[in-house]
Amino acid sequence: MNGSEFIARRFFSLSRKSLSSTSLRLAVVSVALAVAVMIIAWGVVIGFKNQIRDKVLGFEAPIHIVALDKNESIEENPFVLDSSLKSILNHTAGIRHYQMVADKAGIIKTDEEIQGVVLKGVDEHYDWSYFSNCLVAGMVPKYTVNERSTEVMISKNIADKMLLGLGDPVRVWFIDNDMKARGRKFDIVGIYQTGLTEFDDRYVFGDLNQIRRLNEWPEQATGKVEVWVDNADMMESVNDALYFSLPVELASYTVRETNTQIFDWLALLDTNVWLIMALMLLVAGITVVSMLLIFIIERTSTIGVLKAMGATNQFVRNVLLYRSLRILFAGMIIGNIVGLGFCFLQYYTAFIKLPAETYYLSSVPVELHAGIVIVINLGTLLLWTLMLLIPTAVINRITPIKALRFE
Repeated sequence: MNGSEFIARRFFSLSRKSLSSTSLRLAVVSVALAVAVMIIAWGVVIGFKNQIRDKVLGFEAPIHIVALDKNESIEENPFVLDSSLKSILNHTAGIRHYQMVADKAGIIKTDEEIQGVVLKGVDEHYDWSYFSNCLVAGMVPKYTVNERSTEVMISKNIADKMLLGLGDPVRVWFIDNDMKARGRKFDIVGIYQTGLTEFDDRYVFGDLNQIRRLNEWPEQATGKVEVWVDNADMMESVNDALYFSLPVELASYTVRETNTQIFDWLALLDTNVWLIMALMLLVAGITVVSMLLIFIIERTSTIGVLKAMGATNQFVRNVLLYRSLRILFAGMIIGNIVGLGFCFLQYYTAFIKLPAETYYLSSVPVELHAGIVIVINLGTLLLWTLMLLIPTAVINRITPIKALRFE
């Protein structure tokens, strides 16, 4: 044990009669709370963003290919998924799956209720893996190539509003090109709930052949092509490559462009968490610096004795920094235990609930990565260590003669 370490252990008394002992305990608690809050904040924000993103990608697909026009209504201009377009999709790196879909606005009418909806037409190649996990009753529809199926899947929101249940018939009215209302009778075979209110309040899943018949489209026509990628992080790069490979009459857009309100909202969460981190670092840093200043004032006479005995400013500074870092490490260890403990408890028990109609999720999501925890700890330790250098500059101005007279 070197001299600065030995003296540091003697300097920092934990006696209740000592003023510095109170500041030490406050510093440990402040550091622990700051680290715990930062870990929890990052875990919740990452979990929230990823779960909402996965919900949107599961419903909407990462990339959409549509006809390039000025049509801003929900009615789509058709195009054909021909062999040349299939070749482009098959040879673009990063594409895992693609499928034809089309949307058509309609109205569900019962004896007592009326509700505007969007019939999303899908075919036999549609990937139902996401909605299989969102089913609350029944099953997903099954479609074939040459038949127009009457099976539909509606959301729980629509079912509750329209007082509909599994197996009930439902009539949907559409407006054709001649502005005449045309009704179609469907059978409910499945009820889903994603938690995304904007989607659950609107979409009914049906057979793409029904929309082709209603719009008088040719066979193999589609309103858009949904493209799935190997990794969500590749979405932008795959879309860039696809966009410049498509024919001039087609264009591709990412789900971020078609649902900007949701992704802009998620982007604001990053600002919030950075603000929380800045406040926690500032508050805890000021507490630690105040603790060190209190200790210097309380031990001024002792510092004077050390200097009178030949101790240099660097030696005394090392004494203070050594013990201050011990305080930081103790607080950070406690903070990590509390923060990670909360995250694991919430992850496995989901004991904190959320209103799904507001936050799209029924409980607070948590997702943490080891790299993020390490960066938080190393970054905060470095910043607080630099902040500790500020009060140690006072040591240079303490002279033995004045210090020995200090009471």
